[in-house]
Amino acid sequence: MRQSVSSRGLTTPAAITSLATGDISPHITLAPSMARCPLSLKSPFIIFNNGVSHRLLLTLHRIYLTYIHMKTLLKTIFALIIGMAVGLTLAVAGITLFTDQTLAGFFEKMRQADLAGMGLAVAVALVVFFVSVALLIVIHEAGHLVCGLASGYKFVSFRVFNLTIIKSGGRLRVKRYAIAGTGGQCLLTPPDEPLEQIPTTLYNAGGVLANIAVGLATLPLLWVDGGIYLHEAVLIFLLTDAFMILANGIPMQLGGVGNDAYNILLLRKNPAAKRAILLQLRSNALVQGGVRPMDMPDQWFAVPDKVDYCNALEVSAPIMAASRLLDSMDYDGALAMFADLYARRDKIMPLYVKEIACELAFLMLIAGQTAEAENLLDKDLRKYITAYSGVMSSKVRLTCAMTLHLDKDPARARQILADLRRDKDKYLLQGEVKSDLALMEAMFVPENA
Repeated sequence: MRQSVSSRGLTTPAAITSLATGDISPHITLAPSMARCPLSLKSPFIIFNNGVSHRLLLTLHRIYLTYIHMKTLLKTIFALIIGMAVGLTLAVAGITLFTDQTLAGFFEKMRQADLAGMGLAVAVALVVFFVSVALLIVIHEAGHLVCGLASGYKFVSFRVFNLTIIKSGGRLRVKRYAIAGTGGQCLLTPPDEPLEQIPTTLYNAGGVLANIAVGLATLPLLWVDGGIYLHEAVLIFLLTDAFMILANGIPMQLGGVGNDAYNILLLRKNPAAKRAILLQLRSNALVQGGVRPMDMPDQWFAVPDKVDYCNALEVSAPIMAASRLLDSMDYDGALAMFADLYARRDKIMPLYVKEIACELAFLMLIAGQTAEAENLLDKDLRKYITAYSGVMSSKVRLTCAMTLHLDKDPARARQILADLRRDKDKYLLQGEVKSDLALMEAMFVPENA
């Protein structure tokens, strides 16, 4: 049954909250697992008639997947080669700057060194780099946690790469969740005080402060006589730490996501942005606790008369309004709002545009606008849907709608619904899962099926 929402009250899609509050940290992007591609992905080989044998289709499909794997592997190898070259250059520069070793002397030693020793040095450098990245992200997010708690915030979740620790039912649990462009994240809920009195600077600065502290504590190790490999390890660790300090301490945006320093300045000079992010943090805590968007307090959110669509925080207001209409099954209202947002996509950060496009495609499919939806679901958007289906139930919902309305396969669509019911506890955002299950079940009501 469709419901009408007359209120302009808003809620927060937790994915949008997470995007708005992510840190720009060094991270390693791994290709999503390429399980057998469902028909809803419109593989170019699924265009044959039934006259072509099923075995041939499977063979062609495996060739296609192998091709994708090879492209991903080659890109990864190329990125590693570039990274090693940059790292080696920085290491050589650091050794000549911080030791009494001259550049000519260094290369002379390298020329005389045996291949085994050089190979060991490269192996040490790679291991230390990857360990440094993981360790420094933990330290960075721990800095946010400590400073946030010191400011009166309460714990919600702590994420490093795709592993997230949340507090549920009075105990800590580990779940999988990832966001493109972020290596880690610490989310807290603000204290129960008037919005204008809630501190934000220390919370946002905590990560950089932690990185500076650990860098200063590690720096004296450069003068410890522990051999060349210790110096190499310490130098790589300090360079990685310096990169994180600069990447989060110099105000900037990456892919539309503001870093810590950018958020500090923005929240100081833009009260509307501060209000938006604090309300997002509060609603995100409710979503993780299992509250659906439609059940959140209306008075928390209001769409301002003027919205700066280039501002990632301000644009969240109309996105949240549209999301609440969708959760309330006011499909017409949600379709109109998401269509208006998508028309402004040139001003909106790319990650938000993908989320808007996903919801717009879903609503088009529900409305019977299959041709428009298929045009919107291009190759890049389908890859995005596939990549995040394991951590965002909204992508499972969209896949179900694609299977039902584009592939005309209701049996498979019902199986997708059954799979989400079975796996619902694996997802981080339990309020989103409840919403998506309700929307998926409504698709099979005769008037919507």
